[in-house]
Amino acid sequence: MTANEPPPNPTANSDWRDNGVRVIKSDQLDSNTAQTPGMSRAAAINAARVGAQKIWAGTVTIHPDAKTGAHHHGALESVIYVLRGRARMRWGEQLEFVAEADPGDFIFVPPYVPHQEINASTDEPLECVLVRSDSEAVVVNLDIEPVEKPTTVHWVDPIHPQP
Repeated sequence: MTANEPPPNPTANSDWRDNGVRVIKSDQLDSNTAQTPGMSRAAAINAARVGAQKIWAGTVTIHPDAKTGAHHHGALESVIYVLRGRARMRWGEQLEFVAEADPGDFIFVPPYVPHQEINASTDEPLECVLVRSDSEAVVVNLDIEPVEKPTTVHWVDPIHPQP
């Protein structure tokens, strides 16, 4: 293909009007999705709503000074983007590790990791955008007795040294 050639179009006969880009308005989110006590999830993008095959996306809201039950998402990877509020994440077999995230921060949750979201604010809701690596919502709620004092974990990698 040269710079002047159009890219190949394997779906030349597709009806792009009905099967192209979809906009899901904020008042059209679907709360009929898997839930965990302490939070409200609402789906925007999934297989049933838009035909997504590889991702699930939606929102999550946690009320002031509230925390979710412990849970994991099976084999799925999750990304949480904090829009408003302060997120406190606990994770591990007994939720023994903790880290916090502010508006604009991303949180990555690997497959099968037991975790709990906590709204660290006592007076404003925690609002996040959530994306998962499959089109179906998988939530496995757990009965975990958390440790009293979790260990704080800082992001450490080659460009972020231990504080």
